[in-house]
Amino acid sequence: MKIFDAHCDVLYKLFVDPTLDFSKAPELQVNLERLEASNTKVQLFAIYVPESVHPDLKFEAALRMADLFYEKILKPHPHIKLVLDRGDIDQLAENEIGAVLTLEGCDAIGQDLLKLRTLLRLGVRSVGLTWNYGNYVADGALEERGAGLSRFGRQVVQLLNETGTPCDVSHLSEQGFWDVMDGADHVFASHSNCYSLCQHRRNLKDDQIQALIDRDSVMGVTFVPEFLSGKKTSASIQDVVRHLDHICSLGGENHVGFGSDFDGIEFSVSNLEGNDQYENLWNELQKYYSDIQVNKFLYKNMASRLPVLSG
Repeated sequence: MKIFDAHCDVLYKLFVDPTLDFSKAPELQVNLERLEASNTKVQLFAIYVPESVHPDLKFEAALRMADLFYEKILKPHPHIKLVLDRGDIDQLAENEIGAVLTLEGCDAIGQDLLKLRTLLRLGVRSVGLTWNYGNYVADGALEERGAGLSRFGRQVVQLLNETGTPCDVSHLSEQGFWDVMDGADHVFASHSNCYSLCQHRRNLKDDQIQALIDRDSVMGVTFVPEFLSGKKTSASIQDVVRHLDHICSLGGENHVGFGSDFDGIEFSVSNLEGNDQYENLWNELQKYYSDIQVNKFLYKNMASRLPVLSG
């Protein structure tokens, strides 16, 4: 069993509490001990700047999280390797873990493409345009206005195209999703579930999921209880499988993986409270799918598409 997890927020937790030890802090749903216990091969680490940070300080906060990625995750643990392109994944040795730096929401860049270029040069390899609300780039899924890409947002997408950087459509408004599908060269959803099973505005509707499949893209089923069961505090591994089943029913067997959102969630799926419990999900998937299919879901579908071939 190998794991490719498309989204976690451990950098946010390390930013809030710099005393946490990434190697073993029990407060972290993703730490080194848990990654090794689950045989995670590739983990995406998101830069998420919370709304509580003053707008004038958001870019500095993003830089601090990038620094935490290098100083607290990579530097002390030489077997965790920076991944800049898909070739880096192919070259991982048996005992090595690949780490990918991503950006969740462009609030930190304001209206300045130089700030985005800087983050890309620091190793960011996928960019989500929004969190839940609006910014200068687009509206998020919970923004009442529901607008799509702004003029500046289209410039952001163009820069992502020029640099071969995937655009992450999780958290986008529905109109923003379709604008990105029209304009972006590389698209995926790091952590989103199925609206037809759970009517939350963060989830993707069937035509959106189908559009990702038609683009030969991939989406990560996420472990946020509210997006799985509609209940804020509780969900089961069976709920996770139910969403995966639905994506497969739309033709998505080769286009679905997982983006846990560990360390970014207040409540957890029962028996899936941390990265080290991926085995419980693996055991459940084994009841319904072949070994080849389970490997696709847990690893291959994501690893074959992210990051793009050239950073």
